[in-house]
Amino acid sequence: MSDSATDQLILLADDSITTLTMVSARLQRIGYDVVTATRGDDALALTLERRPLLVVLDLEMPGMDGIEVTRTLREDPSFASMPIILLTSHSDDEHTKAGLAAGANAYIVKPFSPQDLATQVDQLLGR
Repeated sequence: MSDSATDQLILLADDSITTLTMVSARLQRIGYDVVTATRGDDALALTLERRPLLVVLDLEMPGMDGIEVTRTLREDPSFASMPIILLTSHSDDEHTKAGLAAGANAYIVKPFSPQDLATQVDQLLGR
């Protein structure tokens, strides 16, 4: 994991260490630097500080949920076009619509394939 901002930095926030480990490894394998957070408020602070290319947020985290983080980022013009992916175990329309309405670019339901997530990241970043 890199300590300095790079042009390949992705922020990954999830309160599941298993998810963080699995997804971080996959994204690093395909050339991204990854910074992680286990709380929504920490994810927001790291995003503001590090300015990653893309953010992957769990929907349910302590501190702030993924929708709150997304809304807060979208209120800042400098993050208006940054891709945001929400990860969640909620597959119902209500949660999907809320996530997309908050400004998420993609909504991925757990369980998911790390390869599918990596493909989505590459697509959103035009790789």
